[in-house]
Amino acid sequence: MSKIIIMSLCVVCAGMFSMVLGQPKTEAERVYRHIVLFKFKEDATKEQIDEIVTAFGQLKNEVDTIIGYEHGTDVSPEKLAKGFTHCFLVTFKSKADLEAYLPHPAHIAFTEKLKPILSDVLVVDYWTEK
Repeated sequence: MSKIIIMSLCVVCAGMFSMVLGQPKTEAERVYRHIVLFKFKEDATKEQIDEIVTAFGQLKNEVDTIIGYEHGTDVSPEKLAKGFTHCFLVTFKSKADLEAYLPHPAHIAFTEKLKPILSDVLVVDYWTEK
């Protein structure tokens, strides 16, 4: 019985050790990603949507906590986007940097411009290695 307990503890410890090794150890080794997906209202024009895409891209020039920015439109052959057409990936050094971005006047102004043509939004944040 004690051999089973000891072996079980070894398996658990090995699993925990491998999980720790797979994770970045310090915040300096990680970045905080902020993924934003937009579904626009059906009556939103191409010009309005293009204006939003341009305005979102300008945020990196106005908010100094943004260290990376990418965007694109859905091209997946799986057809599982559920109406979300535009994806934006914003990178920060830390969660605190995201928290400084959210109430930033430039971000607030952007969201006010966006709201009239936005049908839905989906946001996912995560930590990853640099």
